[in-house]
Amino acid sequence: MFPIPHQSKNTQNTTQQERNSNMMKVVIVAILALATTLVSAYDPSPLQDFCVAINNTDSAVFVNGQFCKDPATVVANDFFFSGLNIPGNTAANKLGSSVNLVSVNNFPGLNTLGISLARIDFAPYGLNPPHTHPRGTELLVVIEGTLLVGFVTSNPNKLFTKVLNKGDVFVFPIGLIHFQFNIGETNALAFSGLSSQNPGLITIANAVFGSTPPINPDVLIKAFQLDKSVVDYLQKQF
Repeated sequence: MFPIPHQSKNTQNTTQQERNSNMMKVVIVAILALATTLVSAYDPSPLQDFCVAINNTDSAVFVNGQFCKDPATVVANDFFFSGLNIPGNTAANKLGSSVNLVSVNNFPGLNTLGISLARIDFAPYGLNPPHTHPRGTELLVVIEGTLLVGFVTSNPNKLFTKVLNKGDVFVFPIGLIHFQFNIGETNALAFSGLSSQNPGLITIANAVFGSTPPINPDVLIKAFQLDKSVVDYLQKQF
């Protein structure tokens, strides 16, 4: 029987360092892989100058959920939108606000460009209620009036809020619940840029109490610690 060679303490330390180094490399690779995956969760970078959306299934190119118009038939009007000078009808709902969103759905030239725009009108004490854009960060600038705005982080749900006046700008990070409230006695106006051609919209109260089909009342009673009569009332409202 041959004796088992004895490893010196230096050799053991070197082996442990190599293991730690290899483990660190694995962690770095995993982080880079995750980062690459996160990047792909946003609107992808276009591979051409433009891809004007067209509602025509005969088109051979399908990008970002829309068919592309033949570049040979694209005209200047495909990159033009008119009407944001017209005030929204804030009397059309109980909230006293009106949002006119310009996205790829009504402005085909935005397809693949990763951007959209909204005009938001507020009656006195009008509210753009708590909502989220699952696919876009929002950058808001106040044109007229005074707005109380804010957003809530993921757990532990910290609120960041600010009073904005004419010319002030505030950013709402992608996917976070946010709101805008006119705290003035006059009309207010703001414009928002969003970092997606189709940022999406989830209005919290509508989604929870007005979904189709409705969420089982027992779920809402338990989640919000409310009486059934209150849940029934809220579901009827939405």
